[in-house]
Amino acid sequence: MKFPALKIPSTPAELIPPIRAWTGPLTEELVRSPGGFGLGQIPDRVTPDDTTTMVCGFCSTGCGLNVHLKDGQAINLSADATYPVNLGMACPKGWEALTPLSAPDRGTTPLVRRRRGGPLESCDWESAMVLFCEEFKALKAKHGPESVAFLSTGQITTEEMAFLGCLFKIGMGFIHCDSNTRQCMATAHVAYKQSFGFDAPPYTYADFEESDVLVFIGSNPCIAHPIMWQRVMRNPHSPEILVVDPRATETAMAATQHYAIQPKSDLTLLYGLAHLLIEMDAVRREFIEAHTTGFEEFAEFVRAFSPRHVSAAAGISEERLRHFAQTIADGKRVSFWWTMGVNQGHESTRTAQAIINLALMTGSIGRPGTGANSITGQCNAMGSRIFANITSLLGAHDANDDADRAKIAGILGIDESAIPREPSMAYDEIVRGIAEGKIKGLWVIATNSSHSWIHQSEFNALLERLDFLVVQDLYSTTETAQRADLFLPAAGWGEKEGTLINSERRIGLIKKIRRAPGQALSDFHICQLIAHYWGCAAQFARWTSPEAAFALLKEVSRNQPNDMTGIRDYHHIDAEGGIQWPLPEASLSRATHSIEHGQEHDCENRISTERRLFEDGRFFTPDGRARFLFDEPRAMPEPPDDEYPFILLTGRGTSSQWHTNTRTGKSDVLRKLYPAHCYVEIHPTDARRLGIRPNSPVQLASRRAKIRAAAFVTPTVQPGQIFVPMHYREVNTLTFPAFDPHSRQPAYKACAVSVAAL
Repeated sequence: MKFPALKIPSTPAELIPPIRAWTGPLTEELVRSPGGFGLGQIPDRVTPDDTTTMVCGFCSTGCGLNVHLKDGQAINLSADATYPVNLGMACPKGWEALTPLSAPDRGTTPLVRRRRGGPLESCDWESAMVLFCEEFKALKAKHGPESVAFLSTGQITTEEMAFLGCLFKIGMGFIHCDSNTRQCMATAHVAYKQSFGFDAPPYTYADFEESDVLVFIGSNPCIAHPIMWQRVMRNPHSPEILVVDPRATETAMAATQHYAIQPKSDLTLLYGLAHLLIEMDAVRREFIEAHTTGFEEFAEFVRAFSPRHVSAAAGISEERLRHFAQTIADGKRVSFWWTMGVNQGHESTRTAQAIINLALMTGSIGRPGTGANSITGQCNAMGSRIFANITSLLGAHDANDDADRAKIAGILGIDESAIPREPSMAYDEIVRGIAEGKIKGLWVIATNSSHSWIHQSEFNALLERLDFLVVQDLYSTTETAQRADLFLPAAGWGEKEGTLINSERRIGLIKKIRRAPGQALSDFHICQLIAHYWGCAAQFARWTSPEAAFALLKEVSRNQPNDMTGIRDYHHIDAEGGIQWPLPEASLSRATHSIEHGQEHDCENRISTERRLFEDGRFFTPDGRARFLFDEPRAMPEPPDDEYPFILLTGRGTSSQWHTNTRTGKSDVLRKLYPAHCYVEIHPTDARRLGIRPNSPVQLASRRAKIRAAAFVTPTVQPGQIFVPMHYREVNTLTFPAFDPHSRQPAYKACAVSVAAL
């Protein structure tokens, strides 16, 4: 890699002239805000000592937070009692959401590595942009448009995701890009799209409170989504709560029934439940005949999944299997919920669809308290799934459909020929592309792949093969940023504006309630800057601001299942307490007409706080029917053996940790709520046999790595299994790189390891 001669500015003023030369919206205010309130246009009349509201930027729950301001600065947060998501509740991360923004290791200036193996050194934005464009253009010229990729995130705003994807593919002319949403939600996306015709989680959070039977599969909302669990606790119907999980998780301990299955036997279990429900004649034939296809073939398929067969595979007695099925059969409002325990598996798509099949065959969809309901991971994974323009055309359109291409080109004001037809590689395929020498340059945005990607050691070794690595993030200290050739400092939640889409399809607003430190810029404005230096700014003349981008995305959504043309603007989202898609323009027109004619009592003509999908039994497939989809279960890719006799399970550790601890690790309060160092849960029987005492050091080994951890001896794991939280950087050196063939999602949840006392 050849670096241009870089001049380190002696004063901040030297940063401004080259950027001023561009007459677009990036001004001195963006690079070096001189002070002031910085709330922009949302809302209009907030004073420096007022309170405003916005949604949290950690998880997919999408809680509403009150932001308390003094002298133009955000000084504290509290839960918004009026927001329909959290109803005045907040988890530890929400209360501490401001703290990570003030961390001393925030990126405040671009950084460049002037020589291989040398340190990252400060440079100005002009030099950073020249280097960014020169290096990536040189790779494109030498190796073609498939030689550079980006890996993005579910943590930035919808507008930023859309701009990034369009800039990369349409403006810069590259092909391959994916998001870390591939690590958490690709399975749900593919399962819904294949079964329903569109990536459409059907539920609303009110369903937590309206079910009389709730089935959680591979989901621990007590820890992973505590506000959702609080909604369950508000349920007035004394519901049956069934949990399917190898571990006795916090949610399992609070359940009325816990089914501690053998790891990755969930697909067999679900087929066995379908077998029993058919045997019991506990299916809704009229719903199946009117609204689905493929049931008869599915019913024939599950005949082989007898209670005896399922009991042997799952480790659940035949009597308990029948009790499980009977509980579902007796329910009037049954809801099925799943999270990463399902999504992160080697046959995850068919497992998610086995859950969907149970909801369809019992008619448990489209009614209050029902649904096949995937709980999302990141705050904006739903925005990424629809609008990131990565593996499908913007707004979940088809890049090979002429009508879709013409629609997107017209809305964006670009030449249709600029839209690539080639499909993007998925995350794991991009990684394999680096290994094969096809991917030469990589741009990583707001994700810490060096920690989070499966088989971490191999991934980090591959980064060394790249000709050029750019990392764009809040912190220059992440494991990935420390490997970068160029680091671009980004603004975080609360330092910019835009929208996030939560698990229940609710579009929420974030606002600029403080200035980003130093020269850090929002991801949106970094994209504007890159467009200018790349020479494609004219293609993005309509992307003048996040709200202008949102107006484009509204038009993109028109006549799609996620149609949101009825949302007027950011103020409308703010006033409504978030708005669930779909909300077509016709819906807004009816509501406005009713209000003008004094018909406020007519609730059907106004925006409802809670809206679920498929109430009319119509799905998004060409014939309007949901599909029963299924396949034979496959064996775990790396089962235990004599050398590695334990099964490693991974997952979230505590409600105060988030992903790689990049942000939660900045909070003194949150750090006190979880162990500082890696630990492993091991059953007392195994601990006695191996001579392992509580809190003693142990060695965990897989075929890929060895790590140290402290032993936590507990019966919450079964004999022969161990559990390690995913948040510690060592964990993914152990995991086995298996991928679901449909969603390309990594199977983080089960691999073979050994355990030894040290």
